[in-house]
Amino acid sequence: MKNRRVVLIVADSCGVGGAPDAASYDDEGADTLGHIAAAVGRLRLPELQRLGLGNLTDIDGVPPAAEPAAAYGRMQERSAGKDTTSGHWEIAGLFLEEGFKLFPPGPPAFPDALVAEVVAGTGRRIIGNRAASGTQIIEELGEQHIREGSWIAYTSADSVFQVAAHEEVIPLEELYAGCKVVRKLCNPYQVGRVIARPFVGKPGAFTRTQNRRDFSYPLPEPTILDRLFEKGIRVTTVGKLDDVYANSGISQSVHVENNPDAQAAVLELAAGPREGLVFANLIDFDMLYGHRRNPDGYARCLEAADAFLAELQPRLGGDDVVMITADHGNDPTYKGTDHTREYVPLLVYGPSVSPGPLGIRNGFYDIAQSLATLFGLPPMPRGRSFL
Repeated sequence: MKNRRVVLIVADSCGVGGAPDAASYDDEGADTLGHIAAAVGRLRLPELQRLGLGNLTDIDGVPPAAEPAAAYGRMQERSAGKDTTSGHWEIAGLFLEEGFKLFPPGPPAFPDALVAEVVAGTGRRIIGNRAASGTQIIEELGEQHIREGSWIAYTSADSVFQVAAHEEVIPLEELYAGCKVVRKLCNPYQVGRVIARPFVGKPGAFTRTQNRRDFSYPLPEPTILDRLFEKGIRVTTVGKLDDVYANSGISQSVHVENNPDAQAAVLELAAGPREGLVFANLIDFDMLYGHRRNPDGYARCLEAADAFLAELQPRLGGDDVVMITADHGNDPTYKGTDHTREYVPLLVYGPSVSPGPLGIRNGFYDIAQSLATLFGLPPMPRGRSFL
């Protein structure tokens, strides 16, 4: 099975309606794609419509296909949480029963003991220390940061310890090294991610750069990526997935921080050898438009991704399989700026895949189990293959 190729695309935050437990996360009524379509008038996604996206939920402008070209369904997350790490880890076969540590909004957000350890371990003091929008807190504290050389540290509704620094004040190498220190210090608290958030510019005109890095909590057990890698099956990640999976089980990483670069990389890889897993994350939906509550930008991003998928189609052949899903929702019309607990789409297609309904999958880890089936590996500990 080494000569088989699977392209797995995570459209970050493209939820398709509230999950049954949405109320437990204060997300009742969230519907990322449905509400975006309503907010902008209608969506124009001909390729995704052809595949069967409109058969999953009510999306204005994307009606159900009479004969979808893909196998289609929805998936419900079983792990606790609604963030990048829990969603991606479950896609790869893991299950988080308790979820990661969430810090209070503060100030202060971080425990005094942790702050003292970070200051001692990095040699720089902390300002901020509360839940905040990343763009807003650098505007508020960026000038003080430049004067003092302090870390701007903040959290969100996710399990994160974020560290912002101006690239001309604290070099990237020091920022990354500092975040590695913070990562070790956060492990006892079971924090999902430590995120380096570099920025540039002058007061009143700060902008975040593409040099973000995520430092993930250690993986609790082998993922499908590890299983494939151990069997000599090539695993190529595109986007931020090397950070999400702590570089474990990855043969090659194309680390990019935006959709256009990720989509270009997938197209280039699709023109190459037909082997192994190509696993890509498209981050812009979430980072640029979901959290910033921008349905118009989200809609334009969806239309660009639809054109990318149409361009990918003629590059498929043989036993190639494409899987499209998401890791959580992020309804830009919903209250707050947080992720939303939703079903995620599942579209699976390729010359060897029979179109048709896949129903509601009880766990994102059905993808990992299906990958094990496709590549001829022993079954994963959890999940049910849909192929």
